[in-house]
Amino acid sequence: MPHLPRSRPHGATPDAISRPATAFTTRSAPRTPPRAIVIAASTGGPQALGALLHSLATHIEQVPVYVVLHMPADFHDIVAQHVARQTGLDARVAGNGEVAKPGRVYFAPGGMHLRLAKSPEGVRMWHSDAPAEQFLKPAANLLFRSAAAVYAQDLLGVVLTGMGADGLEGSHAIVAAGGAIMAQDEASSVVWGMPGAVTREGLACAVLSPDDLARAIAILIRGGRGRAQ
Repeated sequence: MPHLPRSRPHGATPDAISRPATAFTTRSAPRTPPRAIVIAASTGGPQALGALLHSLATHIEQVPVYVVLHMPADFHDIVAQHVARQTGLDARVAGNGEVAKPGRVYFAPGGMHLRLAKSPEGVRMWHSDAPAEQFLKPAANLLFRSAAAVYAQDLLGVVLTGMGADGLEGSHAIVAAGGAIMAQDEASSVVWGMPGAVTREGLACAVLSPDDLARAIAILIRGGRGRAQ
């Protein structure tokens, strides 16, 4: 039986807004491959996201990937184009009402939330002008909650480097629906706020660098089971 890469409960990068990493618990890894992946990132996120998706490019042909990245509204298209060049994946800002396709990476639009909903044609992506959450629009919490309602136990959430705690509430929703969460470790994070929050809550089944997260996700997509150790 394959095992996920070992979680790393210590780090070398100080984080002024979150406690240093100490011992933490991890959840059991999911028993079934994910049908979709949702990703949250903020400070340092473009680099971490690029590294993760570059390593995952040959493994996600069967799953759509949805991303909330905190940045100025005018930069989402630019980052999507950069990710497409860096990884060879079809990366784009999600179209309003567009049906999601496997193997593509969809970014939340600048200044708008991204919400998922079931439709007869498949999972549709909708732009939402709902109020900001934790002063953020787009907010990962809203994407994660809507994705949990659509995919339930077949959803994997990934929380990468970033300031604050966006993604924490949404990660609770994913776990409550039977899905799984992975988080970036402190040593490789620019700011361990967002991933640190879900780690300290005991929501993650793996806490790893972007490269090792990619390995762990590939194991899950191939149907591997196990516990981060």
